[in-house]
Amino acid sequence: MCRMVDLAVETNTHLSGALLNRAPSDYRNSFELAHEAGALTKELVERIKPSVGLRNTIVHEYIKVDYSIVAAAVPLALETYSEYQRQLARFVLDQAKASAR
Repeated sequence: MCRMVDLAVETNTHLSGALLNRAPSDYRNSFELAHEAGALTKELVERIKPSVGLRNTIVHEYIKVDYSIVAAAVPLALETYSEYQRQLARFVLDQAKASAR
């Protein structure tokens, strides 16, 4: 799950730099900037941002990790990041079509 969040944030950062000339202030902000650039819906951004907190808890061990919570979050993360992938792919395809005109 951590790598999934990291890859999305790296993608968001590239996208916001290329299209908005802005870098995100933090991981959550990267999703907001991807929305601002037109790649993600606001609804998805609000659903996906909590995964950043879970990622931070796991990576930085802010608290003792309850792995049953992590296990329960995996199906939701897979669903949410699958939608992230669909929206991003649609955005990239639309951008390619627009630049070909």
